Amino acid sequence: GGFLYQHLQQKVRNAEALAQKYKQQQEALSAQLQVVYEHRSRLERSLQKERGEHKKTKEDFLVYKLEAQEALNKEKQDSMNRYGALSSQHKILKNQHDDVKKQLLDLQLQHNSLKLEHRKALETHSQKYSQLQQEKDSEVSNLQDTVFKLREESKLLRKAHQEVHSQLLNTQAQMEEFRQLKEALQKMPSFK
Repeated sequence: GGFLYQHLQQKVRNAEALAQKYKQQQEALSAQLQVVYEHRSRLERSLQKERGEHKKTKEDFLVYKLEAQEALNKEKQDSMNRYGALSSQHKILKNQHDDVKKQLLDLQLQHNSLKLEHRKALETHSQKYSQLQQEKDSEVSNLQDTVFKLREESKLLRKAHQEVHSQLLNTQAQMEEFRQLKEALQKMPSFK
């Protein structure tokens, strides 16, 4: 009985020690669980806050997306308008370019025609100038012959004039001699 009593007391002490150990473990687990609960509570509050911020960010993003879409549509419309204006301007400039090209071709044809006319006129002018030069040379030669003949004739006329002048002087001298002779004769009484 004593042995059984000691054995039972030993078991009770072991059970109490085990119970104390379990109690300490339970208190430690309770403390850990409290920490986990507090951490979970903080996480839930943080998650709630994150959800609120995410909701606000999502709303802001939707507003931004809407504004960006409107801006993109406006930019697209402006680009289409600018493209239309540039396309019209391009057509106008292309038509002007075609007109200028046609005018250039016409001017080139006109230039070639004028160049041909100029060449013909230059050839005609050269021929006419050559002809006039020949006529001038011939006329100068004829005039030179005429001048030579006139000079020769002038020499002859001068010679003849000198001869006539000499004859005139001789005649005048003879007449003077005749006059003096006449006066001398008239003064003679026998002549009277």
